[in-house]
Amino acid sequence: MQNPFESGHIKNYILLYASVVVIMILFFIASTIFRENKEIDKKVFSTQETEAVKEANKTQEKQESFGSGVKLMEKKY
Repeated sequence: MQNPFESGHIKNYILLYASVVVIMILFFIASTIFRENKEIDKKVFSTQETEAVKEANKTQEKQESFGSGVKLMEKKY
């Protein structure tokens, strides 16, 4: 294998690296120029509870009042 510094190939490597950097910079500039900023509408949610939500909360409270249905052991081990 030849040493790229002695054979003159280092110029090709530097040119390749520089061309990749230039292409990246051009893509960055193009993306910033052609980017369109779209305004996003703010979503507003109603804070009033509907009847269905109220009924669901009532049934859930009733189910929780019955207990979990798990009986604990009387004797501790």
